[in-house]
Amino acid sequence: MESRKILSVSQLNEYVKSVLEGDCLLQGVVLRGEISNFKYHLPTGHMYFSLKDQDGAIAAAMFRSSNMLLQFKPSDGMKVIVTGYISIFTKTGQYQIIVESMQPDGLGSLYLAYEQLKRKLMSEGLFSDSHKRPLPQFPKTVGVITAETGAALQDILKILKRRYPVCSVTVYPTLVQGPGAAAMMTEAVRWFSTQKAADVLIIGRGGGSIEDLWAFNDETLAREIFNCSIPVISAVGHETDFTICDYVADVRAPTPSAAAELAVPDREDLLSSLSALSAVLTRDVTTAFRSRQSALDYLAGKRVLTNIEHILDPKRLKFAYLADRLASCADRDFEARYNRLTQIETSVTSGMDKKMMRLDAQLSRLCASMDGLSPLAVLGRGYSLVRDAKGKAVTKTDQLSIGSDIDVKLSDGSVRATVDQIIKDND
Repeated sequence: MESRKILSVSQLNEYVKSVLEGDCLLQGVVLRGEISNFKYHLPTGHMYFSLKDQDGAIAAAMFRSSNMLLQFKPSDGMKVIVTGYISIFTKTGQYQIIVESMQPDGLGSLYLAYEQLKRKLMSEGLFSDSHKRPLPQFPKTVGVITAETGAALQDILKILKRRYPVCSVTVYPTLVQGPGAAAMMTEAVRWFSTQKAADVLIIGRGGGSIEDLWAFNDETLAREIFNCSIPVISAVGHETDFTICDYVADVRAPTPSAAAELAVPDREDLLSSLSALSAVLTRDVTTAFRSRQSALDYLAGKRVLTNIEHILDPKRLKFAYLADRLASCADRDFEARYNRLTQIETSVTSGMDKKMMRLDAQLSRLCASMDGLSPLAVLGRGYSLVRDAKGKAVTKTDQLSIGSDIDVKLSDGSVRATVDQIIKDND
C-alpha cells in the first residue's frame, strides 16, 4: 500500500480522459439513440442531452461550433444518429460523447427542418387564407424572380407574350439554389414590394431535389413574401413539389408555366368574351329600339297628337275660369283695402287735429311766459341795457372807469356815450 502512488480524484479523471481520448476506436464513434433531457444553454449556445436506447444511456454534449450547422432543431424523443468522440467531464467523472455531427435517424435532416419550419409558420398564421390577396384581373406589369438562364424564365416569358402581349414584364434575375440564393430572392421580393414595380409577382424555378429547392424553404424569404405589398405567385418545382414559399404565397402554381397562365388573362378568351358581349348588347339594343318604336307608333295615332286643339281647349277654359276668379277676388280685396285706408286716414286726421290744438295752446302759453322774461319788455318800462366797448353787459360800476366808452340799449334804439363820472351807491 505504501509503495503505490496516491492520486487525487482530479488526477484520476484526467488520466482516464487521456486514455479515452487516446483510443483511436473511441475517436470516431457513430451512435444511434433517442434524445432525452435535452437542454440548450442560451449564453454559450451549447447543447447538452442524453442519448439512450432500451438498455442504456450516455451523456452527450454538442458545442456551438458544431450545432450551428444543424438544419433541424433537436428535441426530446427524437431518434438520431450522432458522430463524435468519447471523453470525460473531469469535474464529475462522468464520461460522455462529444457530438460533432447529428442527423435524424430514418428522416433526412433537411426534411425534418422543413417540417419544423412549416409547423412554426403555420402556427403564426402565415399560411392562413385570410391573408391571401386576389390576383389582379388585368395586370399592366408582371414581375418575375428566377434564374436568368433557366428554362423556367423562357417558359414564363413565352406564355405571357402569347396570352397577354399588352402587359410588360420586369425580370429580377437571382440565384435559385445554393449559398446566397435565399438572400438574393429575399432582396428581390423586397425591391418589388417597396418600388411597387409590378402588379403581380412570380417567384420560382424548375423542379429538383429537396436540396436543389432548399432556398425556397428559407424563413426570411417566407416572411418577406408574406409582407409583400403586391400579390405573389409561387411556382417552385414540378406539380408534386411543395416548398414553404408555396404555402405562404397568395397563389401556388404547380409549374412556372402554370404561374404565367394564372398571372394574366388569355387574349383569345377576352376576344371571345367581347364578341359574345357585343352580340348580347346588339340584341338587347335592337329589342329595346323595336319596343320603343312600337310605343311611339301607338302614341302617334292618339288624337292628342294629331289635333293640338284637343289639348288646348280644356286649358283655355280653365284659364278663363281662373282669370274671372282672380279678377273677382282682386276687386273685393281692393274695395276692402280702400275702406280700411279711409278709416285709418280719418282716424289719423282726427288725432292729428286734436294734437295740433293741444300743441298750439301750449305754444301760446310758452310765448307769453317768454315774453315776460324778455329783456326787451323790461326796456319798454324805462330800463336800459349797458354794454362796454367789448359788448359785455355792465352790471357794476367797477367794470367801468372815467372815459370808458359805453353802449346804452333803449327800447327803440341805442346810445353811445362816454363815462364822465362814476357814483357808487354807498357814496
